[in-house]
Amino acid sequence: MSSGKVILEQADQDLLVRMVMDGFRRIIVHYGAWFAEVEHQVGLEKALAVEDDVWQASVGNQLDRLGKTLDFPTEGGIPAVLKTLPKEVLADLIEKLSINWLANDGIWFQAVENRFGMGDAKRCNDTCWTRFSPFEAARIKKLLDLPEAGGIPALKRALGLRMYAFINEQSIEEVNDHCIIFYMNNCRVQAARKRKGLADYPCKSAGMVEYPTFAQTIDPRIKTECVGCPPDDHPDNWFCAWKFILEE
Repeated sequence: MSSGKVILEQADQDLLVRMVMDGFRRIIVHYGAWFAEVEHQVGLEKALAVEDDVWQASVGNQLDRLGKTLDFPTEGGIPAVLKTLPKEVLADLIEKLSINWLANDGIWFQAVENRFGMGDAKRCNDTCWTRFSPFEAARIKKLLDLPEAGGIPALKRALGLRMYAFINEQSIEEVNDHCIIFYMNNCRVQAARKRKGLADYPCKSAGMVEYPTFAQTIDPRIKTECVGCPPDDHPDNWFCAWKFILEE
């Protein structure tokens, strides 16, 4: 018997529970480390394609394996219970996942800021958006089966499925067939700061990465202009606004 199995047999309940949670943690970090390194080695576009292959091959196997131990059935690599839940419960679950995503982002930012200062935290944050924003766009593009050159209509649909869309308030102004202006009317992060009497968080540097890379992943012909984003002044009915223009 391997030494690891001996340790498991001798471990108490508390250690085993903590090891289970740590196992999930290691898988998540290792997955992200692989994606970051593949992106570094072969570029983002190819890394996105590789990640899609990995997810399809990996997640189903993982859930099937866990299902056998925890006694929950799976169908096509998905926990079967998800397919039985009412639509309103699934919608609530998606909202909670979005809140968890945002909270996780904020915790990372604060942890880096506390150790190294605001400058390093903003630099790390902005760089993370160079990977996450196109990744999110690629996932939405596949979920909605959007065409490669879907133009403004495809972008409008994609903006409605971002994690932000389920927890913030946003709207779109139709300028013409080739141009829209996207407004973040209420932002959970900025609204929380406002309630505490704090100034807006200066998120423009992140937005200048986030929005152009998202739009260009949906359709490379789409160009992005910042209408306004903190620390810019803005009216009371929106925190940031972005113009998207289709250039033929």
